[in-house]
Amino acid sequence: MSSQAKVAFITGANKGIGLETARGLGQLGIAVVIGSRDEAKGRAAAETLRAEGIENVEAVRFDVTKPEDHQEIARYLEEHHGKLDILVNNAGVMLDEVKFVAQGGFNSTSTVTPEILQKTFETNFFSVVALTQTLLPLIRKSTAGRIVNLSSILGSLTFHSDPKSPIYGMKGFAYDASKTALNAFTVHLAHELRETPIKVNSAHPGWVKTDMGGSAAPMEVSEGGKTSVLLATLPADGPSGGYSHLGETLPW
Repeated sequence: MSSQAKVAFITGANKGIGLETARGLGQLGIAVVIGSRDEAKGRAAAETLRAEGIENVEAVRFDVTKPEDHQEIARYLEEHHGKLDILVNNAGVMLDEVKFVAQGGFNSTSTVTPEILQKTFETNFFSVVALTQTLLPLIRKSTAGRIVNLSSILGSLTFHSDPKSPIYGMKGFAYDASKTALNAFTVHLAHELRETPIKVNSAHPGWVKTDMGGSAAPMEVSEGGKTSVLLATLPADGPSGGYSHLGETLPW
């Protein structure tokens, strides 16, 4: 996919996987708009990328849970770019309180509170759906629109139900269920857009050393954006409605 004159909007992109995604896309010559709840941190992230030679990068204050911010970013992108080629729904939270148990991992299903469930789904699912719907008219103006939903291997029901899988003992219910729901959104939206040039995919970035992933994660932050960048720059014959990590398909 040619990167000339393309523009990407990435939510939660002032640090971690989002920032690495911005870096990766910026290095390809794509204009990057960083969305950050903290405007100062967003500007600092943009300055960091500019110092690395990525000139076409902007930062905007953006909170995915605020509908008014959805409308504002749509107006901003329309005014400054006239379209949107790439939307990376990167912002997310993990609020489950999990404790490892003696016989293999943790399970928060019987203890997670309605408040944690609601807050998790609001950020990880409902707000993503609403933002995507708001920005879809701008994405339709692109000749090769790409929507990347940051999911997780923890959203895979196949792996969660397999005692031999690497995540079998890791069951933070609110987070996992929100990512399963996000995967459903990916499949359904991809089907709706199947006759258009727009591709919609779920990305598992890997277990990365971020604030959420923790220091025990095997992947460095610098690797965390690779799957998102791959899916954001798929060629015209690339997949849509998929769920993958570094080009390898994951089971739903």
